Amino acid sequence: MSTVHDNARELQQALHELRGKLSGSLIEPGDPLYDDARAVWNGMVDLRPRAVVRAGALTDIEVVLDAVQRTGLALAVRGGGHNVAGHGTVDGGLVLDLGPMKRVQVDAGSRLVTVEPGATLADVDRATAPYNLAVPLGVISGTGVAGLTLGGGVGWLTRTGGLSLDNLESVDVVTAAGEHLHASGQENPELFWGLRGGGGNFGVASSFTFRARPLPAAPLGGNLFYRRKHWRNALLAFAAWTPTLPEEMNPIVSFLVFPPEFGMGGDPWMILGFMWVGEDHQAGLDRVGQLTAAAPPDEQEVGPASWLDWQSAMDSVFPKGSRGYWKNVSFSRLDEETVDVLLGFASEVTWEGTGIDIHHMEGAFGRVPEDATAFPNRSARYWLNVYGFWRDRSEDDRLTAFARKAYALMQPFAEHGEYVNFLGAEVGLKEADAARAAYGPEKFQRLVALKDRYDPHNVFRLNHNIPPTQPPPG
Repeated sequence: MSTVHDNARELQQALHELRGKLSGSLIEPGDPLYDDARAVWNGMVDLRPRAVVRAGALTDIEVVLDAVQRTGLALAVRGGGHNVAGHGTVDGGLVLDLGPMKRVQVDAGSRLVTVEPGATLADVDRATAPYNLAVPLGVISGTGVAGLTLGGGVGWLTRTGGLSLDNLESVDVVTAAGEHLHASGQENPELFWGLRGGGGNFGVASSFTFRARPLPAAPLGGNLFYRRKHWRNALLAFAAWTPTLPEEMNPIVSFLVFPPEFGMGGDPWMILGFMWVGEDHQAGLDRVGQLTAAAPPDEQEVGPASWLDWQSAMDSVFPKGSRGYWKNVSFSRLDEETVDVLLGFASEVTWEGTGIDIHHMEGAFGRVPEDATAFPNRSARYWLNVYGFWRDRSEDDRLTAFARKAYALMQPFAEHGEYVNFLGAEVGLKEADAARAAYGPEKFQRLVALKDRYDPHNVFRLNHNIPPTQPPPG
């Protein structure tokens, strides 16, 4: 019993010392801020860390890594906390919350944008929009830039500008050993390769530098709304429309029941949303006209859009505390057979709290060579995401099972790889098996080699983990 007490005293002393070294704050159980500090976006993840560090400066990263090495506490690294698998927290361990570190610097002349690791999409968009610039990011403005980018980054500019990680110029990283490394195409290029798609497996990313892309002052955005009886015709028309689309057109098809505040009734809708970032609005309208001629929508809203408003339009659908489980599939066929399967399970969604997205890829995304980054698949024409955002705990089993069912039904059409940012926690699946399935055997082995070099003791394991070749016992 005395050993237990001694260990507890030693841990408490280590945390006391940690508190004294931090620029930020250390929050422990019993603190009035504790419940808020431990919470992540996914309300299904309800864990109790031993302590949460809210970083006050980038120097806190090294201080926390040193404390982890000395105490043996498991480490969770959190940027925006929006990861659906809930990797930004840990039971009984230490959370490094980088959320307060949100500074974004824009050099409009070079179009270089430097971003701290706690920044969200909204922080970056607010900084770049006044210069008519944008970094290709995601679709919910509260998402953290760090996790989004390290895993990929699919959004409203993917066909025009590629993934978020395709627009990275460099990343600064602090490794488990306390090394401060600069990774780019010229410095530590193999690490730079792995950081672009390999997630947070190799260290704490302390800074990102992106090259932004020009954005029209008022890009053309729109949504075409279809009632269920028109879904089949609209989806087949979409399939016929996409092969000749210019890269300025970025469409996403969604199936969902809107929350009451959207005023769309309680019926399920198919929504074809698009962002046209060409300077010539008429050219974009002509392209949309080709689709609406083949599949007239029941309702539509099309016109010049504020980029900031567009990027945050769906934020209210995904409030913090939503309960989520996601599955994803890459595929290229969108023929009669595939449409039958897709609409078969999409037609079951009659409740608020589950959505289905079909992202049209290709364009700039598809022009990146397959082996240029760790992202798993560049050849797929489409990417399906089945995502939950429900509120009722009693629905967990049913709605998780629905996502798994949809994933299983799409397997006959699935191509290689899975997108880790669209992947929930897979209980019972070995880490190595999950990672190998996501990345494929060749990229997985290359990532393992990086893990062996930069994190052989698997300090950074609370993620979609790439285990080292021989992790230490326990």
